[in-house]
Amino acid sequence: MVQTIRVDQVLRETVATPYRDLVTRATGAAVRSGIERAIRAEESLTTLLDFSRVGLVDFSCADEVVAKLLLGESLPAGRHLVLSGVREDHSEAIDHVLRHHEIAVLVADGIDGPCRILGFLAADLAQALTEILERGATDVATMAGAAAWSLEQAAEVLQHLAMLRLVQADGPTYRPVPLA
Repeated sequence: MVQTIRVDQVLRETVATPYRDLVTRATGAAVRSGIERAIRAEESLTTLLDFSRVGLVDFSCADEVVAKLLLGESLPAGRHLVLSGVREDHSEAIDHVLRHHEIAVLVADGIDGPCRILGFLAADLAQALTEILERGATDVATMAGAAAWSLEQAAEVLQHLAMLRLVQADGPTYRPVPLA
């Protein structure tokens, strides 16, 4: 099950403003608090943050809303955060902030479309994530063979991706984050 949170709606409710722009650190902190409350109120495996009706996203709001959600403890164990409706100008601010923190997030460019990555991932993590996003569920042995890695390296990389909430760990299998 996927929970969708419209960021523009949270902005209007928490800051009581008619604007659609995410600017200033205080605005970002207020919006993040509203998003955290919404996440805690549901038990969905995936939370989709919809930026499609958001105007400008500045660096401080990208940090407060996206980075701090990923770095904080507001996402319960086993839950995932995916962005949607992210335009190019949004991507620039979000990607810059996530790279600064050396973290990453998935961006869904449509329910059936491929996901892309914003932020920082080490080369081996990016390679494994790309493999899973393109080919679907995998296990340690299959990943080791596909990437020409040892079983230990494949296990470590897949566990790290799960810890970063970029894939779903399901016993010995690692799957793309559920979007439906």
